[in-house]
Amino acid sequence: MDFKKLTGALALSAVVASSLLASDTVKIGVQAPITGKYANEGQSIENFVKLIVAEKNAAGGLLGKQIEVVTCDDEAKAQKAAVCAKKLVNEGVFAVIGSYTSGATEAAQTTYFRSKVLQTSDGTSDSLIKRKYWTFFRNSFPNSSQSDFTAEYMVNSKKYKNIVVLSDYSSYSEGLGDATEASVKALGGNVVFRGKIKSGTQNFTAMLTKVKAMNPDVIYYSGYYTDGGLLRSQQKQLQIDADFVGGDSNDNPDFYKLAGNAAEGTVLINFPTPEILPYEAAKKYLAAYKAEFKMDPPSIWPVTNADGLRAVIEGVEKTKSFDTKKISDYIRNDMKDFPGITGPFNIREDGERVGAKFVVYKMKNDGTKSVVSE
Repeated sequence: MDFKKLTGALALSAVVASSLLASDTVKIGVQAPITGKYANEGQSIENFVKLIVAEKNAAGGLLGKQIEVVTCDDEAKAQKAAVCAKKLVNEGVFAVIGSYTSGATEAAQTTYFRSKVLQTSDGTSDSLIKRKYWTFFRNSFPNSSQSDFTAEYMVNSKKYKNIVVLSDYSSYSEGLGDATEASVKALGGNVVFRGKIKSGTQNFTAMLTKVKAMNPDVIYYSGYYTDGGLLRSQQKQLQIDADFVGGDSNDNPDFYKLAGNAAEGTVLINFPTPEILPYEAAKKYLAAYKAEFKMDPPSIWPVTNADGLRAVIEGVEKTKSFDTKKISDYIRNDMKDFPGITGPFNIREDGERVGAKFVVYKMKNDGTKSVVSE
């Protein structure tokens, strides 16, 4: 690292630490897509953070300090995410919740690391832990664990003979698509086509026409609900007689709006969704969320981010410190089976969350879904 950059980062982290000690408040950042195509996810992440913070402040705060939430809208774009990281560091936050997408998360990582600011995200791209930044830990599970489960379902449970794997070009979707293709092949499955779409295109008939000629048994899509719903709808319009399996980021109410009646029979692979989480913390916080915001979270992702915040709070209280290195060491090495809203919360030394459990859902066109396998 450049010496001037290093000394600048150390000086900035010293200022942040000093302000934490001197002030009666402590700041936690939210970096999320508050506007844009993933706004319902980003707004719900912010809402859940504010809910947890309000509860903590009402109980006396964090080590006697009231918590202030500072939000920056990254619109799920890498360039804006980098700007958000600098803004939140300059605001004096000691921890950041977010972002929602892997690409936006990764674009901010280095700034937080250099400034010794903790960051926790639901981003599932395996690349997020490759740099081994002690400031970062994941509050969801990586692509690699989902891909193995998905392959097992498609190859061994459903015994699909001809599998098409589609993704967009984002680091999350491309990574999950590649990992799923590899997992399918490792089980002896047959991937007849691996394709990529440009997110936001809206008209995918050219790609789907190419897919139709391959006579697939199933189309697996690893991208986001904003494109997944349209892919499913257009698949049906083109009379492609294949099952449709979506990765975890297709699990959003807007998938149904985009797919319409074509949503019927769609299979989703995800963590247990909020309404079926069996844990005491889930019952408590999801009821509180609905009472406060008059709706349920749109997906599991705001809930995993809430667990990331709760793990940070636990680290502060157990170490009796706002020293981010001490908090990080505690979360990685000493926190065992923390009772998360999304289940036991355990973080490996490299920042990876472990203990993934996935569920297979089947959609109906009325916006509901049912568990078909666990």
